[in-house]
Amino acid sequence: MEKINNQCFDEERALYGSNGVLVENCKFDGPADGESALKESKNVEVKDCFFNLRYPLWHDDGLKISGIEMTENCRAAIWYTNNVEITNSKLHGIKVFRECANIKMSDCDVISKECGWNVKDVSVKDSTIESEYFMMGSDRLHFTNTTINGKYSFQYISDSVFEKCNIDTKDALWHAKNVTIKDSTVRSEYLAWYSENVTFENCTLIGTQPLCYCKNLKLINCKMVEADFAFEKSEVEATVTTPVISIRNPKCGTISVPAVSELIMDDPDAKGEVVVTGE
Repeated sequence: MEKINNQCFDEERALYGSNGVLVENCKFDGPADGESALKESKNVEVKDCFFNLRYPLWHDDGLKISGIEMTENCRAAIWYTNNVEITNSKLHGIKVFRECANIKMSDCDVISKECGWNVKDVSVKDSTIESEYFMMGSDRLHFTNTTINGKYSFQYISDSVFEKCNIDTKDALWHAKNVTIKDSTVRSEYLAWYSENVTFENCTLIGTQPLCYCKNLKLINCKMVEADFAFEKSEVEATVTTPVISIRNPKCGTISVPAVSELIMDDPDAKGEVVVTGE
């Protein structure tokens, strides 16, 4: 493997088309303000580097990245790229990922608006993420022990799993399909509207008007906090372990809850059963 050490690159396509290189302790920065430093590259390892220029890793295949920093000026850093491993890195540019596949990420700090659109086969663990419209339209995601903050996260995702996560994001999981969330805390206004085949297990769900217009929704041993007008027109099987402020017109299924302050059943098509256990 060719080694490139302790250099500074600012020209256009500085290392374009590289194959089998180790880039270590380098900077991609400078007055030439060049773009696309490692575009169309293969089998590249990047260690302890600083990125302050746009579009560095487009149309690549086989990246191993560790200990790097991408600033807010490093826009749209990793697009149309497959087979990426990233560890212990700061990814702070807008739109870091787009239309990528097979990404593994751990111990990373991500601050990136509109990050992760239309990506597939993504594994994230032990990381923190701040984003808007995070992972929109993406498939086969697996998040573990990760904190996510922002707005409109995980809309239109499918076939995904979240474990031991802390999710604080408005309008999370809209139109999500085939998703399981376990042992997690989810704070979201209007959580998971229009979703299908979504299961929450041993979770704490916090926020107003959650889980409406859902198909085949399941809650297993979940807490609900600040939940009013919940489950409207949803197909739901739920075991809730905390009192709920209000439930409105569940379409069908059974909701077991220790107490509900207000049960609203004023839609003749609402056939859902609410079982108040009094526990």
